[in-house]
Amino acid sequence: MTPTIDQTVREIAIDNPAAVRVFESLGIDYCCGGKRPLRDACDRANIPVAQVLELLADLKSEPTSSEEKRCADASFLELTEHIVARHHHYIRQEAPRLKILLEKVVSRHGDAHKELSSIRDLFSAMSQELFAHLLKEEQVLFPFLQKMEAAAVTGTPLPSACFESVGVPIARMLADHDGAGELTARIRALSGNYQAPDGACPSYRGLYYGLQQFERDLHRHVHLENNILFPRALEMERMLRQDAVYAGR
Repeated sequence: MTPTIDQTVREIAIDNPAAVRVFESLGIDYCCGGKRPLRDACDRANIPVAQVLELLADLKSEPTSSEEKRCADASFLELTEHIVARHHHYIRQEAPRLKILLEKVVSRHGDAHKELSSIRDLFSAMSQELFAHLLKEEQVLFPFLQKMEAAAVTGTPLPSACFESVGVPIARMLADHDGAGELTARIRALSGNYQAPDGACPSYRGLYYGLQQFERDLHRHVHLENNILFPRALEMERMLRQDAVYAGR
């Protein structure tokens, strides 16, 4: 399917997962801002839409990677386990390291580069919110999704939960994603798109590279949830409730 300017970024990323690489290279938000039409997303990123369409067209012959295909076809159990093992682990590993590196760079270069203190504070706030977010997913939402999928497979009723609909925790997760997206956008702007100043020391350059990689991993993480896992979960719950009505349960 050839992308159009009226198609949402989310739809394009789902139709062709290789498009994610184009969006990442251009700084186009395909996860938290994925509901925007491509035209609007390009306007926000200040990139000619014709350029993006040309790059996306060149992807048509590229095969989908084994990882991308595996995530698209995965069960809830497989997908949530992948998210935890790869993306949750990455956050828990990288966030503390980057916070230490931020303190080091701020102490040495903060007087000359006032934006570093703001970046440190923003990253600290985002890390705190993300750690709480991971626990909510691992302890509440993901286990429920796995039970719901088992019910769909076995034809048993929707499992009981502490919420009326899976849409409730999903809405909270989406709000958390939006908050993290806003913070990373502010960090990207303050850092000049992660460009260290001329003559910057290795720690300074390493910090900006690490922050850029952190944002990239977060985008992929949010993409898997916002654009693949959550819509499928909402549809599965709808089908289970519909089946229960038909069965008179």
